[in-house]
Amino acid sequence: MYLPKSFEVTDPDKLGEIIRRFSFATLITTAEGVPFATHLPILHRVQPGAARTLVGHVARANPQWQHFVNQTESLAIFSGPHAYISPAWYATELAVPTWNYIAVHAYGVPRVIEDEVWLESLLDEMVQRYESNRPQPWPNQLPEDFRRNLLKSIVGFEMPISRIEGKFKLSQNRPEQDRANVVRELNGSTNPDSRAVADWMRVERSLPSM
Repeated sequence: MYLPKSFEVTDPDKLGEIIRRFSFATLITTAEGVPFATHLPILHRVQPGAARTLVGHVARANPQWQHFVNQTESLAIFSGPHAYISPAWYATELAVPTWNYIAVHAYGVPRVIEDEVWLESLLDEMVQRYESNRPQPWPNQLPEDFRRNLLKSIVGFEMPISRIEGKFKLSQNRPEQDRANVVRELNGSTNPDSRAVADWMRVERSLPSM
């Protein structure tokens, strides 16, 4: 992606945090020169001495998994919070509207996994991940025959990350007073994404709380 140095983030732990917190991703592959995208949750696995890896599954009816067999580089996009930025918020007069946002692009070559034990473990991991914060988590106790049929209807994949790009466009190119004004305006918004951008701006630039 277009990545000016002022917005570039390379810290793998920080990029991993974005992947974990905003795990509903867009996975893009190509087949015969034609791009294909699937929107899906993807988990981020980190093991000592091994490449950071993305894992997930798609429906067997989804042709994308067949693209994995081609052993070509794929792209997973993780989008964090984003917000419109009005030039009316700046202390400097000559400015135009823009957008602040966080995005992580992870590249790698996916590998198809159809092993039912692996798939079952992945599904259990996903249920635990997304149910654990609920007051009454779903018990994940399905009849065995239903579960087996479910496993046959999906295809898993793992994608070791070969390269990764992080873009935190958070008004780093603006004067300090402009950044403080943007944080104040976003923090007063009723939009959760706008307030989240304000939080990230404070973290990244050590701006005061509002």
